[in-house]
Amino acid sequence: MSDTLTAAVAALNEKMEGSGFDGTAKFVLGDEGSFVIDESGARMGDDDADVTLTADVETFQQIFEGELNPTTAFMSGKLAIDGDMGAAMKLAQVLS
Repeated sequence: MSDTLTAAVAALNEKMEGSGFDGTAKFVLGDEGSFVIDESGARMGDDDADVTLTADVETFQQIFEGELNPTTAFMSGKLAIDGDMGAAMKLAQVLS
């Protein structure tokens, strides 16, 4: 796996402070690969999930650092969401 994914997983686990996500979400970071967030936290993987979020590395980095609102990213076409929109909205609250 890439250093970018490793760093993203570590940063999200730190941001979530050990609390997981009630559901499953997969993040697809362009050509870098993917990782999953669930009740255990973030981990590298390509498992099936309730919702899949796809964007380039820069967009996800801006979202994770609080520089870009996930809703704005979605509405501007920088972030694609496939699956349960309710889960995506819960995830946005967890990552805020």
